[in-house]
Amino acid sequence: MSRVLPRTTGGRVVAGVVLLLLAVNVIALVISFLRPEPGGADGSAYATQPQGAAAYAELLVRNGHPVSFRRDPLDAGRLDPAVTIVVLDAPQIARAERAALGRFLRGGGRLVVAGADAGRGVVARAPRWASRGPRRARPAVAVAETRSVREVVSAGRGGFTALRGALPALGRDPALLAVARAGRGRALLLADSAPLQNRLLATADNAALALALAGPPARPVVFAESPHGYGRSTGLAALPARWRLALAIAALAGLLWLGSRARRLGPPEQTGEPPPPARREHVEALALALRRAPDADAALAPVQAAAREQVLRRAALAPDASDEVVREAALRLGFGEDEAAALTGDHDGDQALALGRALARGRG
Repeated sequence: MSRVLPRTTGGRVVAGVVLLLLAVNVIALVISFLRPEPGGADGSAYATQPQGAAAYAELLVRNGHPVSFRRDPLDAGRLDPAVTIVVLDAPQIARAERAALGRFLRGGGRLVVAGADAGRGVVARAPRWASRGPRRARPAVAVAETRSVREVVSAGRGGFTALRGALPALGRDPALLAVARAGRGRALLLADSAPLQNRLLATADNAALALALAGPPARPVVFAESPHGYGRSTGLAALPARWRLALAIAALAGLLWLGSRARRLGPPEQTGEPPPPARREHVEALALALRRAPDADAALAPVQAAAREQVLRRAALAPDASDEVVREAALRLGFGEDEAAALTGDHDGDQALALGRALARGRG
């Protein structure tokens, strides 16, 4: 393990923190798979939270309706009038998309739209919406969608106060459900989407109403998901946010590891005291210092005696050997001519340097 961690203490701390964050995200991801938490946007058929519509989509599938999810904008391409389009809780839908839904209706399509401003910009005279509506609604005018419905429970967060030519299918003043014709199509306008949401779908006759709004059995149903922020993402953008975060942390940990293993820039860090200089360099530097001394002969005499003693010892000569014998022995031991001469000659400037080298060679 020590081979892959950074060498410095600071690097190890940073790597440890990154690895801890990565482990926490991986654990959270595993938990989310094993025990997923409710989530998603209000009105979305992907959402499993109370205000979502995932249960509605599942109900339609179990009753034979082919269900799909449109993530492209509603004005991107032609809308098939043979399907039922469901748009829930999308008050900020773009004007171009509302116009596309209007063309879809006039061509014979079936539209279920719920929430604030339902039908605005889609049908010619959309009912007037108010923020307060009925919590319980019964059929008002007999229409096909309420044939199997006796009572629908809502959250009371929306109602139609002026129908403007639409029929009040559920409730009166305010109405919860209004039915409007547009060309050959049929618009089913629900002032409050709560009866179709996960939290109330199984209450009263809400499920029966939800099935009736979709149309005849086997009719395809398309949930519009682009108003809820679900676009056609590709590549990394298509991954869940937790996955992208985990990948980013893993990439950061990898970069830290690579940085810890890469060649360092600049001089290497010192691990201890600097080593002493080489003996030869030391002796030559000492010789230069002695050369500059006021009394060079007195300063160099101990150096010459030490170098001469080394030659006598290595050549096994007597202490009183003559200068000629010492010089020849030094040459045999590999000393240079100037170094051998310095062992016996006077101490002038050049011989001082040669004497220093001779001392270093004798020690080697």
